[in-house]
Amino acid sequence: MREIALPDVPYSATAQRPDWHDLPAGLRDAIGGRLGAPVAAATSAGGGFTRAFAAVLTTDTGERAFVKAAPLQDPTAGWYAREFAVTAALPAGVRAARPRWTMAEAGYFVLCLDAVDGRVPELPWSPADLDAALGAWSDAASALAEPPPDLLAAGLPRLPDLIRDELSWWSEIAAGREPMPVTAPRWVDSRLGDLAALERALPALAAGPGALHGDLRIDNLLIDEGGNAWLCDWTWSCLGAAWFDTVTLLVSAYASGLAVDDLLPPWSAPAGGVDGVLAAMSGYWLVQAAAGPVSASPHSAQHHRFSGTQALSWLADRRGWATG
Repeated sequence: MREIALPDVPYSATAQRPDWHDLPAGLRDAIGGRLGAPVAAATSAGGGFTRAFAAVLTTDTGERAFVKAAPLQDPTAGWYAREFAVTAALPAGVRAARPRWTMAEAGYFVLCLDAVDGRVPELPWSPADLDAALGAWSDAASALAEPPPDLLAAGLPRLPDLIRDELSWWSEIAAGREPMPVTAPRWVDSRLGDLAALERALPALAAGPGALHGDLRIDNLLIDEGGNAWLCDWTWSCLGAAWFDTVTLLVSAYASGLAVDDLLPPWSAPAGGVDGVLAAMSGYWLVQAAAGPVSASPHSAQHHRFSGTQALSWLADRRGWATG
């Protein structure tokens, strides 16, 4: 078994968010009005990297809901509006919190979803939690293989386009248009051409008609008391091959020392596709890590550095590359 690698801060404790009483009084009153009673308690979400409010709210009558709020001028407000559109259209086979309502009040956009009683999985992954996560994604991928019309109407981008436009950093570095990130291991210099080639081949391999989560990682999952996994934060849903999300999720399982390649066969992922995902995502993550924290959470750079390093290590293992 490989040595286990862990991030400096657990994914359940990366967020730095405003508290309930940091929100404007008029906004708090409006939220309580939509919930049907004043809010008596608020438990902030510990995971995530945005600066926005996100908490499970409990009213005087015991009603519970998960509420997110962001200033209207903040890009996060648009993300929450998109999350509402996507989650409202998810088919029944997807285990995800369903949206209740949205509103704009006191300069904020508010998204209300059903509350899920659950916890963010801990690292290193336990086999039971990982099995639950992969099972939930397998069920969701089957349900999303033919996306319903309402979901397609939300305007899902195509994964190949996203890869070309946003996940081709090694190619940019190889072309001299971007500097090598200081977060990249030294051995990457000798494999830059290989990494760029894997990126360039990935769009054709990752194309597909099914809908994806698009950001499947450990802190976008909750495990409930029954051991079932719930898929959260559907802002970045897109159209492509389901195994793309599987590989991104398994990066943290690789860091946990697990035999992740043994978990891939059910997904029918081509070897070049798996390697392409690891190449493309490692470049994106390490470039983001070199840029430093770009959100209210100082731990975003940690997440990017940890994920990028582990993705590269997994890729090097698969390819037999020397990293010494």
